[in-house]
Amino acid sequence: MALDLYFENQKKRKMKKSGIWLIGLTLLLSSCKKGDLNLFSLEDDKNLGQQTVQQILADPNQYPVLSRTQYPSAYTYMDNMRNAILASGKVQHAADFEWTLYIINDPNTQNAFCTPGGYIFVYTGLIKYLDNASSLAGVLGHEMGHADHRHSTTQMTKEYGIQTLLDVVLGNNQNQLTQIASSLVNLTFSRADETDADKQSVTYLCPTQYRANGAQDFFVKIANSGGQQTPAFLSTHPNPDNRVANINAKNSELGCNSTPSTQVEITDYQTFKNSLP
Repeated sequence: MALDLYFENQKKRKMKKSGIWLIGLTLLLSSCKKGDLNLFSLEDDKNLGQQTVQQILADPNQYPVLSRTQYPSAYTYMDNMRNAILASGKVQHAADFEWTLYIINDPNTQNAFCTPGGYIFVYTGLIKYLDNASSLAGVLGHEMGHADHRHSTTQMTKEYGIQTLLDVVLGNNQNQLTQIASSLVNLTFSRADETDADKQSVTYLCPTQYRANGAQDFFVKIANSGGQQTPAFLSTHPNPDNRVANINAKNSELGCNSTPSTQVEITDYQTFKNSLP
C-alpha cells in the first residue's frame, strides 16, 4: 500500500511538472509571432535532416545521387569547397551539424538545397550551368546559411502551426514528423530568410580563396541570358536586382577579395565539371 501511494505521488508530481512546463510554453507561444519562433532543438534539426536524406536516397529514380566510390574526384572537389567555408570561422553551427554533401545527377535541373542539420544536395545541372568556382561556392554558402541560421525549422513552425509541432516535439505524432521531412526538399523561404542567406554567403566566403560575392553570379547570368526563370533554390523574392545589389554591398562592407586566381576560379572548376557524367 505504501509503495502504491509512493508511485501515485510520483505520478502526480510528474503530471504537475508537465503541466507547469506546458503552461510556460503556452505563455511563450502566445507572446511570440509564429514566424519568429522555432520549437525545434539542434538535435531535432539533425533528426529531420537525417530523415530527409533517407527518403531521398531511397528514391533513386527521382534523386539519382552519384556514388562517392564512382566519382571520388568530384566529391573531393565539393568537400574541399565546403571545408573552406566551414574553416572561415563564420559558420555558427560548423561543429554541430553534419554538413554532408551529395551530388544529384540531373543535367536538366539547376537546383541545390540544404536540409536542417547541414545535409547539402547539389544538382549536376546547376554545376554545369555555372561558369566558375566562386559561383558554386556562393550557392553553397547561401544554402549552408539557411541551415546554419535554422531557417527551415523556423519556417516549419510557421507553416505547420504551433499545436502540430508541439505534438511532434512531445513525441505524440511521429507520422507528422515524416511528412515534415518530406516537405523540406521544396521548402520556400521568406524574403527575410533569402536576404539573410545571401549575406551569410558573403560573410562565409570572405576569408576564403573564392570571390565572396559569388552568389550574385546566377542572377547576373540569368539577366544576361534573357531572363530565364530563377529556380527554387534562389527564389525570386526579393527582386533579383536587389539581391545582386545587397550581395555586392555586403562584399564592399566587409572589404572582401574579388579577384581569385584563374587556376582556382576557371581551370580547376572546368576539370571538376568534366569529371561529372
